[in-house]
Amino acid sequence: MAAALAAWQILSKAGLISPFLFPPPSDLLLALYDIATNGFPDGIVISIHIAVTLKRIALGFLGAVLVGVPLGLATGYYRSMDRLAYPIVTFGRSIAAISVLPLFIAWFGIGELSKIMLIGFGAFWIIVTYTISSVKLIDPLLIRAAMSMDMETRDIFRQVILPAALPRIFTGLRVALIACFTIIVAAEMIATVHGLGSLIMEARNSFRTDITMVGMLVIGFLGLAASKALDLLEQKLLPWNHRSES
Repeated sequence: MAAALAAWQILSKAGLISPFLFPPPSDLLLALYDIATNGFPDGIVISIHIAVTLKRIALGFLGAVLVGVPLGLATGYYRSMDRLAYPIVTFGRSIAAISVLPLFIAWFGIGELSKIMLIGFGAFWIIVTYTISSVKLIDPLLIRAAMSMDMETRDIFRQVILPAALPRIFTGLRVALIACFTIIVAAEMIATVHGLGSLIMEARNSFRTDITMVGMLVIGFLGLAASKALDLLEQKLLPWNHRSES
């Protein structure tokens, strides 16, 4: 990694690659410092952009989890619901979240709600798909054994289905969370000056390639950190699964 950065710096300073198209790491650090102290655009410092972006992602992702996980558990368990939901889920996850942005602006306005709903929309289909699959892949002998013990449906969900499905559900959550960071860039390019997506858009309009790349890198690092945080949460909630993987 250090060697690649050094080569990038040397080639850019030597003029072998365009400093405008590929600003060297030193210029990116200067741009980051400038955004952190003076702000861009309109004096908005990068900490504000990060806070706004993370808030939107958190709200959209949490909403998708609260709806998608229970719905996916029920759909995966009840065959009648699965047959009914299969074409709907297949159709929904085939629609790119970015493509419904104009509709969401028309339905929810250009404020925060449309951005949060767009993030939730993109994450929901991923979460519900993984959750349905996680239930359908549970060993049916476990469920039959619980039924033979005259356990109530809610107890089967709580003591058998949920613990067995959680590892795959967390896989879906990680995929959905990364998708949220992709969607937020497009969502924040509409009618806002706050957020990393807006930062990238304003930098592009001002021909500031260095700030554009800084925004991209910050989003990448935030996505990596969020994924690692979800991994730690999984290890905390599912220690048996972590030990088995190790």
